[in-house]
Amino acid sequence: MDKAPSINFDEYYRAESRRVLATLIRLLGDFDLAEEALHDAFRAALEQWPTSGVPANPRAWLVSAGRFKAIDKLRKDARLDALDDEAAENIAAPDELATGDIEDDRLRLIFTCCHPALQPDAQVALTLREVCGLTTEEIAHAFLTPAPTLAQRIVRAKNKIRDAKIPYETPPPEDLPERLDSVLRVIYLVFNEGYTASSGAALTRHDLSGEAIRLTRLLVELLPEPEALGLLALMLLHESRRPARTSPSGDLVVLEEQDRSLWDRELIAEGTALTERALSSRRIGPYAIQAAISATHAQAPEAAATDWHEIVGLYDVLVRAERSPIVALNRAVAVAMRDGPQVGLSLIDDILARGDLADYRLAHAARADLCRRLGRDKEARAAYERALQLTQQEPERRFIERRLAELRN
Repeated sequence: MDKAPSINFDEYYRAESRRVLATLIRLLGDFDLAEEALHDAFRAALEQWPTSGVPANPRAWLVSAGRFKAIDKLRKDARLDALDDEAAENIAAPDELATGDIEDDRLRLIFTCCHPALQPDAQVALTLREVCGLTTEEIAHAFLTPAPTLAQRIVRAKNKIRDAKIPYETPPPEDLPERLDSVLRVIYLVFNEGYTASSGAALTRHDLSGEAIRLTRLLVELLPEPEALGLLALMLLHESRRPARTSPSGDLVVLEEQDRSLWDRELIAEGTALTERALSSRRIGPYAIQAAISATHAQAPEAAATDWHEIVGLYDVLVRAERSPIVALNRAVAVAMRDGPQVGLSLIDDILARGDLADYRLAHAARADLCRRLGRDKEARAAYERALQLTQQEPERRFIERRLAELRN
C-alpha cells in the first residue's frame, strides 16, 4: 500500500470528518448509524495508521472502514434479515454511489436536511450539526435557543427524514428553485460561524467559511439564480477582509482600524463582479443587497472615505426586503456613521426596548461604542459589561476588556 505523510489526527478529523459522514449517510441511509460508523472508522485509523502507514486515499479508506463497521453492527443487532456476506457486499457499495448534476455528498446532504417537510429552524439546526459538525451548544448559542430545545429539534428532524423516507439526493431541476431559499440560509449560517465563530479561542474558523464558499460555488454552477450569485458575492467580499481582521497575536481588529492593504483584491474583484451580475437581473433579494453594501465598503481606500450615504440607502432597501432586528441594528450603526452617534444610539435603544436583541452581544457592544464616542462613559461601561457577559469567544472578550480598561483610565 502506498504511504502518505503522517497525519495530525485532530486536524484531519476537523477537516475531513463531515465529508466522510455525508458519504456514509448516503451509503447507509441512516444518520445515527453513519455517525457511529464515522467514529468507528476514525478509531480504526487511529489504531492502524501509526503502524501500517497512512493510505494513499485516506478519505476512501475511512468511508470503506465505516461501511464495514456498520455492516458488522447490523449483523450483531440482527437489524437485517438473513444478512449473508453477498448481501452485505451489495449494501450501498462505494462504487455504486449515485451520480447527479452535483458530485458532492455534502451538498446533497444539505438538500436533504433542507427538505420542505422539515421546519425551517430544524433544517438549519440539522445541517449545522450533520454537515458542519457544530455541537448542539454552538448551534443553540447562534440561535439564542436553549441547548435541550435544539437537541430535540435535531432528533425530530432525523426521525422525520427516516419516517418520511426523504431521499438523499439533489432535487430535480424543476424542484430546485423552491428549495433554494432554505439552502442559501443554511450555507450563510455556516459561513457566519466560520467568519465569526460563536465561541472558542479563535475569531474565525476558515474550514467552515471556506466550505460554505465551496458549496455555494457548486450551487451557482447548478442554479445561477440572482440570490445564489448574491450570496457567493457577499461571502467572497467578507472573506477578502480575513487577513486584516485579527492582529498577529490573534486579537480582533474592527473594520475602521483594519489595514486595507491586507484585503484580498482578487476576492474583492470577483465579489464585486458577481454583485453587479446579481443586481443586473432586477430580481434583487437580501443577499444581493448585502453584497452591494460589502462592495461599497471594499471600494473605500480608507475608513474615512466610506460612502455612508450609499450604505444607509442600501440598508433602507434591505430593511424593506428582510424585516430582521439584526438588519435594523446594522442599519442603526450605519446611520450613526452618517448622521452622528446620538442618532444611531436612539435607534439602537429603540431596538433594545422592544426586547428583540436583549441577549445579542453585538447589540450591546454597538451601544457601548456609541456611548463611548459620546463621552457617556458610565453607560458605555455598563453596555460593554453586558456584551462581555454574552460573549463566548476569546478575541471578542479581549477586545471588550481592552475597551473597558480604556474607559477606566
